[in-house]
Amino acid sequence: MACPQCGKASRGLFCGSCGASLVELPCSGCEREVPAGTRFCTECGTPVRARGRNRETSGQPGTAEGKEQGSSLAEVNAGWWVSGALLLVLLAVLGVQVLSGGPDAPGGTASVGPGTPGAPGSPGALGPAPNVDLSTMTPREAADALFNRVMGAASEGDSIQVLNFLPMALDAYELARPLDEDGLFHISLLERVGGNYSAALGAALEGLEGNPDHLLNLSSAAEAAVELGDVEGAREYYSRMLDVWDEEIEADRPEYAEHSPLLPLIRADAEEFLEQDGG
Repeated sequence: MACPQCGKASRGLFCGSCGASLVELPCSGCEREVPAGTRFCTECGTPVRARGRNRETSGQPGTAEGKEQGSSLAEVNAGWWVSGALLLVLLAVLGVQVLSGGPDAPGGTASVGPGTPGAPGSPGALGPAPNVDLSTMTPREAADALFNRVMGAASEGDSIQVLNFLPMALDAYELARPLDEDGLFHISLLERVGGNYSAALGAALEGLEGNPDHLLNLSSAAEAAVELGDVEGAREYYSRMLDVWDEEIEADRPEYAEHSPLLPLIRADAEEFLEQDGG
């Protein structure tokens, strides 16, 4: 059948190109019927593809009960934008990387011009940009392309684009498993953009299981812990990050090169936090 949103041939419950529902579905938030061709319940704003993403973190630092994504559209809009101050800076840096990187940016997509339907900054735009075909990519390439899309939109303050593509990006990373530490950092950052700090912490901790010294996941775990009110956990993650900094930088990991503009920011934030906290 043709997707009622983007017109692409699709089958199943959701369009593989734009993520819109192909059939009427009960909303998981308010149980109202969600019309085909939509991604969010028109009554409460719950994404039709939403599913629980909180990972089990019992026994780990940072398990304080924290902020969860709201069920209403207003709460969702507020949730991703009222993230921590460092996150806003990271979004700005990542947004510049993504929007100026062109087709060769890490995990990048083909460039999308201003005013193109679906481009960052196009109010109300739905679906991938016409010149980006996710079906031709590997699962990880598609996930990274959607990550870049969300980061670019968030850096421009485009809440419509974030709401459209954030659930798709998270689903794409689930399909791309198993993930390396960088992929799990991407999930953690996406969850922080969505205001789901428990899930953000869980993804960062999963990344730290593979490499307990991973600078990006240590930083993301610390930021999520701060938002969850776990100051001790944040101090632990930040302290470890600074302790292993030189050794990790010398390891010359590809993701550190790709995210090089972020590194001085997360180090400065860690040093400031520990100085203010007396650590």
